[in-house]
Amino acid sequence: MVEAPARPDESCAERREARPAEGPPQRFLRGLLRRLPLIGTLVGLGLGVWLVATNDLGAIGAAFGRIGPAGLAAIVGVRAVIVLLCGLAWARVLAGIPPSGRPRTGPEVPAGRRIERSVERSVETGAFVILRFVREGVNVLLPVASVGGEVVGGRLLTFWGVAGSLAAASILADMLIQVATQVAFTGLGAALLWRLPGEAAAALAWWTTQAAVVAVAAVAAFFALQTLGAARGLERRLAGLGRRFLRSAAPDGAGPEAGAASILSVQEALDAVWARGRRGRIAQSVALHAVAWGLGAVEIWIVLACIGVEVSLTEVFVLESLSQAIKSAAFAVPSGLGVQEGGFVVVGALFGLDAGTAIALSLAKRVPDVALGLPSLIVWQILEAKRAQVLAPPG
Repeated sequence: MVEAPARPDESCAERREARPAEGPPQRFLRGLLRRLPLIGTLVGLGLGVWLVATNDLGAIGAAFGRIGPAGLAAIVGVRAVIVLLCGLAWARVLAGIPPSGRPRTGPEVPAGRRIERSVERSVETGAFVILRFVREGVNVLLPVASVGGEVVGGRLLTFWGVAGSLAAASILADMLIQVATQVAFTGLGAALLWRLPGEAAAALAWWTTQAAVVAVAAVAAFFALQTLGAARGLERRLAGLGRRFLRSAAPDGAGPEAGAASILSVQEALDAVWARGRRGRIAQSVALHAVAWGLGAVEIWIVLACIGVEVSLTEVFVLESLSQAIKSAAFAVPSGLGVQEGGFVVVGALFGLDAGTAIALSLAKRVPDVALGLPSLIVWQILEAKRAQVLAPPG
């Protein structure tokens, strides 16, 4: 005897009953996590206002004014090159991997062998560059944690036909490479800082070295999570996101069921990304990210040169590496509001930079955030609108 299907309201009630009840601590923690970006924004704004209010506003304005339009345009250009390099590095993570994540095999191919070249067209490098600008714009201009842009970038990548699991794997791998190269850059800054005289420099170098050791352990754990199969547990949490990716990743005319047969799991996609035969491409991605971190020091040199402050190469690298490390540590504060300014004040004091100049330097480095971020957000909305038009049902 065939049972009648359950009514929608009955199934919802059953699901509510099956779901374990959350206690007050769990509800409080869930609410806190949801509001963390907003809390971080308020804290960062408060810190920024306090820094400006407790220092000479006239000195800050005078230092910023000496940078001039040409200096600001120069650092915007340098930042554009940095984001471009990061986009190229992301493209190298998926270079040679078909959008579905699986090399195509046919009946003429013997069992157990794969053809080396897939008939699937690879995603153009320009798509990664465009989406890298979008990722940057979301992270620096919207009140989200520093990984909000990565979520958006992974979703948009599926618009180019990349499987959702492969898009997620590319984001995870790209984030790991970016963090690993930043840790190495911070280690370089700490090593240079040890060479500077003074107790303040020694104390900061000691704390930076300790933080770098902890960061190395975290990067190693993140790498193990991706390469040793531990990502399967994480994958269950990403299942809902993957199902949303599925519709975008399925070929035109194919339903979700057709896409499900060819899309890898997140762990399988990570295995494809970190395969032994791809070490050269991964090394290229690492090199591109390392160069991008180094170019950040050029921004500082340009700003301080325009203001009229003479600094050595060592001082520029220490300023950039430590300020970026401080900003990254406060990832819950969107764009490091206030934190970046405070970092420049603390580290700049080691080299004789007054607070006004340090804050003006930080404000100048935020100009590219706006100049490049706003157009990137517009591009994001254009991509979303076009995709919505493609997927919209006929009227």
